Amino acid sequence: MGIANIDLTEEEQHALHELQLGVENLYRGYGNLLEFHHAIGRGMDHLHDAEAILRAAGHEDRANTLRDDVLPIGVFGDKWSYEIVESFRREFLNEVSGFEQAVRDDLADGREHITERRQQQGWRERATHRDEDER
Repeated sequence: MGIANIDLTEEEQHALHELQLGVENLYRGYGNLLEFHHAIGRGMDHLHDAEAILRAAGHEDRANTLRDDVLPIGVFGDKWSYEIVESFRREFLNEVSGFEQAVRDDLADGREHITERRQQQGWRERATHRDEDER
């Protein structure tokens, strides 16, 4: 199915474009959230290593504080970073992505990047016509 067969008003095309940009930016945020999760994990691994080093150096109380008070706590309340990542993906990102997909299915037969496809088509037609005009 060609892009020309999709009948959208200017407002519908603009809405689809904004929805897609919104979802794309949410995925970028999700990537940043994964970076956060991995950085927290690496930091916690270092703290875990410090526990053993403190214990070996004779600082049992400090090692016990790391073990009992620091390592088990969450980054947000009781939640560990992986739980934040899972909740974001499952409860927010999937919901918003599903909404965007449903609107796109309804208005554009599921086609993505309608604005970009039309821009591509227009620029290619313009280049083709330029070649014809120069003859």
